[in-house]
Formats: sequence, C-alpha cells, structure tokens
Amino acid sequence: MRIVVLGGTGQVGRKVVENLERRAQAVVVASRTSGVDARTGQGLEAALEFADAVIDVTNAPDVSGGAAREFFEETTAHLLAAELNAGVKHHVVLSIVGADHTGEEGYFAAKGIQERAVRSGSTPFSILRSTQFFDFARRIAEWNTTEDTVHLPTKPVQPVAASDVAEKLVELAMSAPLAGAVDMGGPEQMSLPEFVHRVLRVDNDPRYVVADDDITPVGFNISADLLLPHPPSVQALMTLDSWVREESRSKVSRGR
Repeated sequence: MRIVVLGGTGQVGRKVVENLERRAQAVVVASRTSGVDARTGQGLEAALEFADAVIDVTNAPDVSGGAAREFFEETTAHLLAAELNAGVKHHVVLSIVGADHTGEEGYFAAKGIQERAVRSGSTPFSILRSTQFFDFARRIAEWNTTEDTVHLPTKPVQPVAASDVAEKLVELAMSAPLAGAVDMGGPEQMSLPEFVHRVLRVDNDPRYVVADDDITPVGFNISADLLLPHPPSVQALMTLDSWVREESRSKVSRGR
C-alpha cells in the first residue's frame, strides 16, 4: 500500500511512519518540512498522487478553541478535496475521546468539528479517538502551574502510549474503512493528579501536584465522564509504569 502520513514529523506522526516502514509499506511523509501545507493546500496534490490511504495526525499550533477550529476546518477541507481528486480510498484521522460530545468552544469542540467534516466528505473514513498520551502530562502541568504547584481536579483519566495509538492508526489504514469511530485508551484508570504526578517524577520535576476540585483545569473543558473511552473502544497494552521505565532508560542513554 501507498500511505500518506499528514503531520508525519510530529510526535505521533513519526511513530506512524516508523510502524509503516517496519511493515514494508510505501510511506509518504507530508509535512511543512517536506513542502506540504495542508492549511493552504500547498503540495497536497503531489503528495497524494497514487495514494491508497491517508493518515491525518496534524495538530493545531494554537490549541485555543477559535484558532484550533479554524485550523481543522481549513486543513480538512483542503485534504478532503485533494483526496477526491487523487482517488484516495481511505481517510484515517486521529481525534480525541470526548470530541463528539462537546459544545462549540475549546479544543475538544474543534476536534469534533474536524470529525463532522470527515463524516460529511466523500472519502471513506475511519476515526480513532484517543485518550491523553502519557507524555501529555507535562503539558497539562505546564498549563495548570501556579508558582511551584500544579492544581488539578480529581477527574478520572485513562492515558495511553503514543506508540500504541500509532500502531492502531496503521492497522486501521490497512483495513477496510470503519465509516465510523472507535475510542482508544490505556489499560489503567487513575485520577488526573496521580497521572501528572507520576510523569513529573520521571523528570525529577520538583513541582507539587495538588488535588483541587474547585478549579476548572486548562485544557479540559468537558465533564469528567467524557474523558474515558466509550464503546466501541480499544484498550492499549502499555501501562504507565512500563512507559516510565522506557522514559527512564532513554534519559540514561542520552546521558541525562
């Protein structure tokens, strides 16, 4: 198969490309560094030539609601039009758990708009909704730190390894289109403060993580029950402890 990975140099995109290469598939990495700008449509036509499937793992550079909405509206419109012209048979997009149950504001809502655009397009599609990646805990901490303390409510989360998500995206791309969506999360549920605390320990980060149910955390403008995978769903294999051990070994190998 010839599969185009849009956003192939990003966090998940790199893992998707590596997974496809291990499977001896023809891969086209489409990103701004390779001359493809999905937001303007530049380079899309050439990148999609002879493509069987497209995996869209692009992400908005600005995750605030309005900016993210504009990004996903523009990129998805250009991509679907280019796929139609190229005769692409399968559009696979990475979304986020809860995106289909939000209002009109925030990042989750922006991903929901992307999903609806994909559903209304002409290309057969599959949508994979993922929970938060393990390393996303660092961004959560960054957004919600006051002085030396991270304040987070005790929302339940079920974080997942980005490598497991990348593998599932590849499996979907190499299968028949779902014409629908599937949720994916890790094998364990935990509270949001516990999740962030365990990841910060990997970095020897001295910040305190405090459970505070009186605040609304930045980056989570949806109710707690929407953060967990809902049927139909897929459960990944890698636990947070396994990921922590891999991160620790990686830091040692880099001399950190």
